[in-house]
Amino acid sequence: MGTSNPTKVTVQAVIQAPVEKVWSCWTEPQHITKWNQASEDWHAPRAENDLRPGGKFTTRMEAKDGSMGFDFGGVYDEVRTHEWISYTMGDGRRVEISFSGQGGETKVVETFDPESTHPVEFQQAGWQAILDNFKKYTEQS
Repeated sequence: MGTSNPTKVTVQAVIQAPVEKVWSCWTEPQHITKWNQASEDWHAPRAENDLRPGGKFTTRMEAKDGSMGFDFGGVYDEVRTHEWISYTMGDGRRVEISFSGQGGETKVVETFDPESTHPVEFQQAGWQAILDNFKKYTEQS
């Protein structure tokens, strides 16, 4: 794997909530387990998050029927509270997330290095689905 593909993939959403709430829902494990899945037949039963440069995070993602699962994780490169998170996944791919709060709404833009196994469009759709779940959860909580 790695970052041999120079393409970056971006997903984004505007959340109808102030940046402080969006940040908490994005970074706190008790919230992460509620939204971090791409579809209703998956869930995230466990999340750990050491939100600081050099800190590690892991989210366990599993099919609800028990047929498959994996740990998604990495190490934080940069954290600017309520503004920016960048991290490197275990396979060396990078992710950058910006949080732009304006009044009662927050724009979240996530850019990542795709892996080489699946089509870029498939990866973008999956990450967008997770971000859409995040938006729905945050706006309703």
